[in-house]
Amino acid sequence: MSLIGKLHPLLVHFPIALVLAAAVAELVVIAVPRQAWRTVAVANIRAGAAMGVLTAVTGWLFASSPVVDPGTSLEWHRWLGMAGAEGAIAAAVLSLRLHVSSRRWALAYRVTLFVTAFLVAITGHLGGTLVWGARFFRL
Repeated sequence: MSLIGKLHPLLVHFPIALVLAAAVAELVVIAVPRQAWRTVAVANIRAGAAMGVLTAVTGWLFASSPVVDPGTSLEWHRWLGMAGAEGAIAAAVLSLRLHVSSRRWALAYRVTLFVTAFLVAITGHLGGTLVWGARFFRL
């Protein structure tokens, strides 16, 4: 396993936080239409997309190491992580069109952002299960 693959556990927290923060900021935009919150959402999804790509690359390298047990959970984590990274890229690209006063672009951006946030949350849960085990929350 390369050094780059070993960075996955460190890097993974950044895109999770950035994408979820973008989704929360966009929910605030829906409730209180202020441009400042839209700026926060867009900045976070763009940074989250960039970090998501880097994290996905390190995750694939890490998954091929001998310390990681292959299995169904790893495959789900891997492919949902890819979908989350791709969704973040799509939301970041769609955010470039938000200056156009079109409800269709805003709706496409929001749907993509919220679906991506859901995927990232599920992927993060699966990653935590891979590390800590499914019985982690049981007493």
